[in-house]
Amino acid sequence: MFYTIKELVEQADAYHNGSVAELMIATEIEMTGRSRDEITYIMSRNLEVMKSSVSEGLTPTKSISGLTGGDAVKMDNYISKGKSLSDTTILTAVRNAMAVNELNAKMGLVCATPTAGSAGCLPAVLSVAIDKLNLNDKGQLNFLFTAGAFGLVIGNNASISGAEGGCQAEVGSASAMAAAALVMAAGGSAFQASQAVAFVIKNMLGLICDPVAGLVEVPCVKRNALGSSFALIAADMALAGIRSQIPVDEVIDAMYQVGSALPTAFRETAEGGLAATPTGRHYAEEIFEK
Repeated sequence: MFYTIKELVEQADAYHNGSVAELMIATEIEMTGRSRDEITYIMSRNLEVMKSSVSEGLTPTKSISGLTGGDAVKMDNYISKGKSLSDTTILTAVRNAMAVNELNAKMGLVCATPTAGSAGCLPAVLSVAIDKLNLNDKGQLNFLFTAGAFGLVIGNNASISGAEGGCQAEVGSASAMAAAALVMAAGGSAFQASQAVAFVIKNMLGLICDPVAGLVEVPCVKRNALGSSFALIAADMALAGIRSQIPVDEVIDAMYQVGSALPTAFRETAEGGLAATPTGRHYAEEIFEK
């Protein structure tokens, strides 16, 4: 078992030939008593749900509240025109992240990674990794096991809950997990994956959770979109050999400290931030009147 990212990297290198996925599987066997086949089957089911959520989310229909829906299709149309400013890989991830979270807002089935509100980041990054890196079934499962390993440390030492630590704990954690998994899938080391985690969290510190009308829609959908782009950039930075000046475990500790210091208005209560703007309050009144 590992309790810090430092221990995760050391154990992956020492006992699993650098594979964070194998370390995570061994840890699951130790913690749950399940067999390798059982653990792999459960993760395979998660993988199926993630893939389906991307394709099913690419529809123009609105959520019940009317706040979200159709933006993933708009991005898809924009990409198809071939005139985008950003790289197609990044925009595809952005599109897919919005698709998943729009599906969530429409009460569709998603895989909480690590939460429903941040469910778009990981499948979005995985979807582009499958095409970019030609990941086979095992590679796709390893991607998820790797993400889970880093997420386990973040969840144990900081938080993955917006109500506890703000959106830095949800989209921030999800983006960091995706970045780490992408580094490993691209052939990077466990240490490089840890640096990608640091890059993402450092640049999402203090991100508040301020859902308009208390719904997981605005600004959640678009935060997942931007979070997926963060993951891709952070992975490239790590693969380039760039290092975080602050050790990743200290970054995670800082995330916990910042989250604990956030006023309750910025922790999923819909009492601050965008939720407290005149327009945000108007939407809330309009929705609850319905």
